[in-house]
Amino acid sequence: MNLRPRPVSLARHIKQLVGGLALLVSGSVWAAAPALLLAELARSDCDAPATSRVWAVSAASGSSPLSPLPRSSAPSGSTGPSAAEPVQAQAVWMDTRHIRWAGAAPAQAGERFWLHHAALGGMTVRSGERVHGADTRVALALAPGTLPPALAERFRYLTEGKPGSSSPVLQLPATRQAELPRWLRGQLLLTREDADGRVREATRLQTAAALDLLYAAAEALPDLGATVRGHGTPRAQTRFRLWAPTAQQVHLCLYAEPRAGTGARVATVTQALPLQRDTRTGSWHRQQPGSLHGRSYAYLVDVVVPGQGLVRNRVTDPYAVTLTPNSLRAVVADLNAADTQPPGWAATPRPQTVKAPTDQVIYELHVRDFSITDPTVPAADRGRYGAFALRDTHGVRHLQALAAAGMTDVHLLPTFDLATVPELDCTSPRIPQAAPDSEEQQAEAGRHRATDCFNWGYDPFHFTAPEGSFATPGASGIQRLVEFRRMVQALHQLGLRVGMDVVYNHTSASGQHAQSVLDRIVPGYYQRLNAQGEVERSTCCDNTATEHRMMAKLMIDSAVVWARDHRIDSFRFDLMGHQPRAAMERLQRAVDAAAGQTIHLIGEGWNFGEVADGRRFVQASQLSLNGSGIATFNDRLRDAVRGGSAGDSGESQILNQGYVGGLHLNPNTLAKARSHGSRDELLHSTDLIRAGLAGSLRSYVMENRLGERVPLERIPYGNQPAGYVSEPGEVVNYVENHDNSTLFDALVFKLPDTTPPDERARVQALANAINLLAQGVAYVHAGQEMLRSKSMDRNSYDSGDWFNRIDWTGQDNHFGTGLPPREDNLANWPLMKPLLARAAEFKPRPADIAFARGAFLDMLRIRQSTTLLRLRSAADIRQRLRFFNTGPQQNPRVLAGHIDGRGYAGAGFAELLYLVNVDTAPQTLVLPELAGRAYELHPVHRAPQATDPRPARDARWEPASGTVTVPPRTAVVYVLR
Repeated sequence: MNLRPRPVSLARHIKQLVGGLALLVSGSVWAAAPALLLAELARSDCDAPATSRVWAVSAASGSSPLSPLPRSSAPSGSTGPSAAEPVQAQAVWMDTRHIRWAGAAPAQAGERFWLHHAALGGMTVRSGERVHGADTRVALALAPGTLPPALAERFRYLTEGKPGSSSPVLQLPATRQAELPRWLRGQLLLTREDADGRVREATRLQTAAALDLLYAAAEALPDLGATVRGHGTPRAQTRFRLWAPTAQQVHLCLYAEPRAGTGARVATVTQALPLQRDTRTGSWHRQQPGSLHGRSYAYLVDVVVPGQGLVRNRVTDPYAVTLTPNSLRAVVADLNAADTQPPGWAATPRPQTVKAPTDQVIYELHVRDFSITDPTVPAADRGRYGAFALRDTHGVRHLQALAAAGMTDVHLLPTFDLATVPELDCTSPRIPQAAPDSEEQQAEAGRHRATDCFNWGYDPFHFTAPEGSFATPGASGIQRLVEFRRMVQALHQLGLRVGMDVVYNHTSASGQHAQSVLDRIVPGYYQRLNAQGEVERSTCCDNTATEHRMMAKLMIDSAVVWARDHRIDSFRFDLMGHQPRAAMERLQRAVDAAAGQTIHLIGEGWNFGEVADGRRFVQASQLSLNGSGIATFNDRLRDAVRGGSAGDSGESQILNQGYVGGLHLNPNTLAKARSHGSRDELLHSTDLIRAGLAGSLRSYVMENRLGERVPLERIPYGNQPAGYVSEPGEVVNYVENHDNSTLFDALVFKLPDTTPPDERARVQALANAINLLAQGVAYVHAGQEMLRSKSMDRNSYDSGDWFNRIDWTGQDNHFGTGLPPREDNLANWPLMKPLLARAAEFKPRPADIAFARGAFLDMLRIRQSTTLLRLRSAADIRQRLRFFNTGPQQNPRVLAGHIDGRGYAGAGFAELLYLVNVDTAPQTLVLPELAGRAYELHPVHRAPQATDPRPARDARWEPASGTVTVPPRTAVVYVLR
């Protein structure tokens, strides 16, 4: 599809419409003729190959001495009117009256500030000249006094820590405020001029805060998108509503069904219908008779775009609930209609396995990974939603085993509509069978990266529509709803709740990019901008601004649809720390009310980027969510168990061995050579792990490595506290997820290279055991329990199927299947290559994979058997959990935790004692406080089918002295009836 916009001479079309009358193209003439002109062209624009039409409404040309033509937003081939418009937007509307011009110098004697408006764009400005093409010019005065505290706090990022913090705050005359809604629909420029009206400095303006105030009523709109009422009845109606407060006109493109024989790629337009503007909300709406369920549609939005002037954008609906293939059109869908539901949908209940947040054990899984290499899945269903609805496949049997052992949730990597996978005709490259350290495999995968069928999907296109590449190729918008719901239904029937990874923190594109939806409807509103007016990209992509009223509403409304209409039970929020806490709490209330039950929210609470440390709002980040009930991922436990941090590269990923990898106790060759890994580092790691075992509670008091009894918030994790949450339901414990190296691959670096494969399996089982013994929510990456390898790939988001494979039969973990893709791994190839060349020494045998899997399932059964490993509250943990073998004289090889179960609902045991020995030799502890108690091994350890024979064979409890012996590299649980 050719997405290049076609420049159109507006003057030529006006002349045709008015019989060749020569007209001056200006705001006054435009006011008389635009509806006729735009309606005349609407039908052709609905079907045009281009997605934008740029109206040439002035003869501006050349470059501005003030600033060059914008680089990013102007479409190729544009001859738009604002070649001399400033690139930057340093002036920010703080409300409907106050403007701060960040970075501008205070006005000198005789200088004035002016606000200029042009209804159609086309203003030009050059230093030392007057502004040309303005319809309106208003003098702005400096605001007297200080700003209201709330306003000053919200916009402190504009000046904080920067030169020019005294930048001027300007004030619109009260007599002109009523004109602001009209001005915001055109082009605005702010200038600083000398006494003769010559421009000294000019800037564009950021308008989001003013739009939020002017159109606050839009937040309550219940029917954004396409809404069908009375489907299947004679009185049915379909209502369309789009929030586009700065648009000058909006048309609805309503398409017919594809013509016979043309397939799903072609839709013919039947109507191009104008929408009516609601001045109170800034939304545009139209009601059509009858149910349009199943019909595809798009919008034509006529809007002034910075750097281009008046543009007509053909866009899909940001509230679309389903789409045509390749996301070309939105599709009207009544989500209650029978043809959107698989058989038995209404009668399939959600699993009620989670009574408290800490009951959650979450399995993170990618839809395509689940079945793409499963030979028991029919070829047509591999990599698709349909694979989950099958029975007696390797993958489904594995999920059944997990559910039976105590797994509660499957969290799916993004399944909303994403931008990067072609839904029609994507490729599946044939990867050569080359040497384990060869570059050939990644090179072949790389040649197909732009067209292959794989991506993790953290590149949102439409937040609320199911991704089409996981559906049957060419499936209609209605059919992909059925297939998505059939997947959810099938998982529910397995007893597994369904979680969804959502990415509301950024979009895949902004500006006039063809895959930019939001910014092409309300330019400059939905994305977070810096003080210069550039889109922030700290999350890797174009950040959204959920601090803005309607972006937060879009996020909340979208989550409600997934929770209510598709029965999603929990959400994982990508980079949640970039969202305001207040917005996340509103979302929590909304999804709970919509679903009629608690929808559990977890997310990445990392504190970084332009929002770090609350610079723009109180974040939904680790240290800011206390008491919210929303959970964040626990990097403290992860790093102490694995060693180092997620960002390690080079030799640090070898030197930072971690607790299970041999820190201090079993150094690898490089650590020995560098004398790296002191006893004090080891003791600090044990403190961090015990903090994680205690749910990372701020208030839990424990003896630290120095012998002090301190709350966990006083144990340091870098410059942050180890204990950082108020309740155990606010922490997510994990040792591996889709990001970064798998645990197996990390341990190839960290463990001594003489460690045999069966011992590597034991080490991984220990890490998994610590994770499942920790209070809080447990989180597991698919395949982690089976020693999954990505051949050392540090970031497999776009590495294709080859590096993301899972073998559910446990015959292969795919270590040593080539050097990983050079894009994210090249710098580490010199370290990876010699290890991959020795793959046979590290690669687990099927028996090793079976051991790791079985040990994980056994520990999962132990966790499921008692609420003592899932304590409900901070008070419960403070009262019932106690650690032994702590302080400066501890034996750091062994973790020992005791939980009192007397009188606790669901405990099943009067007491529980767990021990984890990470050493290569047996370890003995004397626990005199527990002497005289008749502990016995947990029934799972004693069962004939127990995977690990060591607890039953080699562990010893001597009640008379309180002495316990723990076998090497073993986790063991004792109970008291």
